[in-house]
Amino acid sequence: MDGFNVSGSQRFLNTGNIESKTTSLESESSGSSLSSGKTFGETLKDAIQEVNQLQKTSDKKMQDMATGKTDNIPDVMIAAEKADIALKLLVQVRSKIIDAYHEVMKMQV
Repeated sequence: MDGFNVSGSQRFLNTGNIESKTTSLESESSGSSLSSGKTFGETLKDAIQEVNQLQKTSDKKMQDMATGKTDNIPDVMIAAEKADIALKLLVQVRSKIIDAYHEVMKMQV
């Protein structure tokens, strides 16, 4: 495992498997220019929307379990853990971005 990055985390959330040798960044750089891909802002916005969707799904499943519409406890717990892990990852990415911003601001011109 080379590191747990945003594309790796999304692949992990979707498949449950992080062990992929080629990252999306490597495949983009080998086939085409990086300027044709998403911007950092778009990628961050998409990640926030996906975390929000996971939170909504988790809340809906918990509500269904509380009202008796479902009795599938493992499915509810898995949805809650996915949402929790995604939120924790998003907070860590946010912290790294803020740290990088502070480092750039400390640089003298």
